[in-house]
Amino acid sequence: MVGFTGRLDSVGPSQALVLIGPGWLPCAAKGLAAEPCFGGVADRRCGGCGAVAYCSRAHQVIHWRVHKEECKRFAEQMRRIDVLSQFPFTFLEPPAVNHELSSARCLFLQSIKLHQKGLWKSECICGRDAAPVKDLSIEDEWNLQSSLCPCTEPRNPVPSVLASWEDYYEWRSLPLHSPVAVLLHWPLSLYHCIQLSRQTPRDDGQDTLCIHYLGPEKELLQLAAFGELRALFPGVQIHIELVGPEVPQSRDGEVVNISRYACCSDESCCCKSSIGSKDLSCTAVTLKLWKGFYHERCSDIMKDSTPHLIFAPNAGVAAYPSWMPTIEIIRRTGIPAIFTDFCEEAAHLASCCISSITGQPLKIPIQVNPFRQPVAADNSALYLPCYSNCFVLGM
Repeated sequence: MVGFTGRLDSVGPSQALVLIGPGWLPCAAKGLAAEPCFGGVADRRCGGCGAVAYCSRAHQVIHWRVHKEECKRFAEQMRRIDVLSQFPFTFLEPPAVNHELSSARCLFLQSIKLHQKGLWKSECICGRDAAPVKDLSIEDEWNLQSSLCPCTEPRNPVPSVLASWEDYYEWRSLPLHSPVAVLLHWPLSLYHCIQLSRQTPRDDGQDTLCIHYLGPEKELLQLAAFGELRALFPGVQIHIELVGPEVPQSRDGEVVNISRYACCSDESCCCKSSIGSKDLSCTAVTLKLWKGFYHERCSDIMKDSTPHLIFAPNAGVAAYPSWMPTIEIIRRTGIPAIFTDFCEEAAHLASCCISSITGQPLKIPIQVNPFRQPVAADNSALYLPCYSNCFVLGM
């Protein structure tokens, strides 16, 4: 394991502490041990899985009664680090290995000259603080040259299936140094889940597609990115109900119509004109915002909007008890529902929760999302590989 510099005495099967330098994550035994963490620094990893950090051997011994059930599973998930970090893009820097840098995302955005600009404002903590959802008008600027972003209609018809970022970039005639995948992982993940659920409109002659989108957060500051669904589903009227507690009360019930693509920075580009980015195929995306949990608002939403698919990105099903009544409602309706999450462990725990409520195995087993965000999440509590919309599963 890269970064390991030594092994200490084992405390269980294949268990050892591994010295790794400065403390990047909190000690896993914090809250379980009576004594405070040694030096306040968790500078050692479990030698069995490498996913968990400790401040001392004593605290690892205390935590073993919890960790022994998950250690082998974590070790298996850690073996997929290289696979999950494989992306075709040339804008990516080698991943930073200092979890203490809360500004890692800011540094990345600064390196590509997009920090706190246009649609990119909410991609870091300082940007979200500077532009809260309740006060923000809809940003629709890529702040990129036209050759680097999808600001106009595609040159070619959409292929029957887009299976990877390479496929998408080739279809949209984008160079691999364009960073738009960092934001477009939202609509592309939704596109992928529509394909998985076999609700693709062009397969059954539908001219409308209705999605119930649960738990939006930073997407609320990036709504213009969903205009790319117009290119992905030409000729289809797309209605998305965005439901979640992060929707501000002041925006509850707001309807957002997206009939053009987000704009580039070229003043002479036709996307700036009234005809350059207009709807050439009668496709439009309509978004409606609902504040509250899905199980609280479902009856009102269903009056006018029966969905083809329920989509819950980065859901954290096992972490939030509020998901339990929502999953029960989804079970009763029988509507296909697909969840994504940051890491494989979160997806595993979500699977257990969902199956405990439905009494059935998943209809879509846990699998890697080819359209996961190509920048690692920087706020994980474990060393497990972690990306926005990284894994998908469905009921």
